[in-house]
Amino acid sequence: MVAVRLEEVFKLNGIPSYTYVEPVEYSRLLVALRTAGRGVVVEGPSGVGKTTAVVKALENLEHDHIALSARRAADRGLIEEIPRLTGSGVVIIDDFHRLSDDTKSEIADYLKVLADEEDESTKVVIIGINRAGESLLNFARDLRGRVDVIKFERNPDEKVHELVSEGAKTLRISLPVDEIVKSAVGSFHLAQLLSYTACLMSGVTQRASLWREVEVPVQSVRERVQDEQAMSFMDPALKFAAGPRFSKEGRAPYLHMLRWLSESDEWTISLQRELRRHPTEETSVSAVINGGHLEEFLDKNVDLQELIHFDPRTKVLAVEDPKFFYFIRNLEWARFAERVGFLNIGYKSRYDFALSFAAPERPFAEALSKELTALEFSVFYDSNEQARILAADIEAYLAPIYASEATYVVSIIGASYPDRVWTRFEGKQFRTRFGSEAVIPAWYQGAAPTLFDPMREIGSFVIDPTSPMGDEAKRFARLLAEKVSDYRLGPRVPLNAFLCRGCNLILPYGQRATTQTSLCLDCAEKVLAGASV
Repeated sequence: MVAVRLEEVFKLNGIPSYTYVEPVEYSRLLVALRTAGRGVVVEGPSGVGKTTAVVKALENLEHDHIALSARRAADRGLIEEIPRLTGSGVVIIDDFHRLSDDTKSEIADYLKVLADEEDESTKVVIIGINRAGESLLNFARDLRGRVDVIKFERNPDEKVHELVSEGAKTLRISLPVDEIVKSAVGSFHLAQLLSYTACLMSGVTQRASLWREVEVPVQSVRERVQDEQAMSFMDPALKFAAGPRFSKEGRAPYLHMLRWLSESDEWTISLQRELRRHPTEETSVSAVINGGHLEEFLDKNVDLQELIHFDPRTKVLAVEDPKFFYFIRNLEWARFAERVGFLNIGYKSRYDFALSFAAPERPFAEALSKELTALEFSVFYDSNEQARILAADIEAYLAPIYASEATYVVSIIGASYPDRVWTRFEGKQFRTRFGSEAVIPAWYQGAAPTLFDPMREIGSFVIDPTSPMGDEAKRFARLLAEKVSDYRLGPRVPLNAFLCRGCNLILPYGQRATTQTSLCLDCAEKVLAGASV
């Protein structure tokens, strides 16, 4: 008798034989595939069994098919020719989201023709990530009603449970099924991987002659899988999190997008919706998206394209590889951020800088805003928020920004600064912040004394009007970055004090438990009582 091998049961690639489970949408998929003429769009996260389900359904219908993938360069040429073919049978286009807009548009038009003619000789099946159907309809709105869009969500736990249980039964072993199902987060692929790893760690390589118990802790399995994935995915994750222009003092927009992805149940996020949920990262991430920097960054890095996809039309960001999703989902983000090189990723304010200036100084303010934004800081510059200001009570909108929502207010002071209505208004909001190192003046060289003379006593930047404006803005931006760097690192510990590693407070030496420890008396007592600090 030929032994049944582990790799045949819990498959890491290809279509499974022993552990195939019909997805919830299987019946609907089957009917859609046998309906003449109508195109079929199957969308959903990677690793939930979309391609496997389509192939299995076509086998049941005894339909021959050709499978093409937009990932393969050789296939892309064939895909482009599909609209000009007749009688080509069932054609599967996998990874549809990777095609060019021109090709997507041609296929959309072709699907409309097939549906209207009820052509039985040709059928196109599109497989893609979440919102692949929406992406297709963007190119042909009248296609709605002419294609079946079938959404594969996360697989329900009972389906993943069925997969793992069937594999365990085939191998004659007992697995911690419930814990593996929980760790698989709805992915058939991850369930296969976790089960496969649990078997290897227990020495199971083929079907046992007698029933045996697999006793390896699932936590150990998860750690092993995470360590193995780190070898493949740590460098790309670090590369994406750093972004194309790494700024250790900045707001880490690329890192935060990656973290938001890791928290998504669907492995796909709408960045527009995420921005509403994360006000402290909104400005910096918006600059990356709206400036085309995210799209350009991914276009230039083929290695990242294999893992992450961004649709600039819908502003949808998605994970391409379920193993990569598992890796980022199990990252320790504070430690990961340190490894990338960021000083701090916890922000107490919505903006790093709010710019205050009069109209004659707008060119310098705009140049400074661009320099700071390029360094991935969150900057309030009024021209960037015109859409929000429209129809708003301007005073109510601006007042909290200058009073408290920006870590620093940068006042660009020229001769007309004290005479303008809005600079007077802004000055009233941040006047109470003098003395807290929150207001940074930038004086034009040779400016006459003004009503804002109290700012003469604050460390200031002097703008040289004889130097190129861009150079002055760049020089000032570098100094401001150093200021934020110092702020991000946290307060300095005075010579006569210490930082308690338990409560993270700076305290006088008199409250230190012993000269050999960095714990205060209260924290030391907790440790002696058996508590962790």
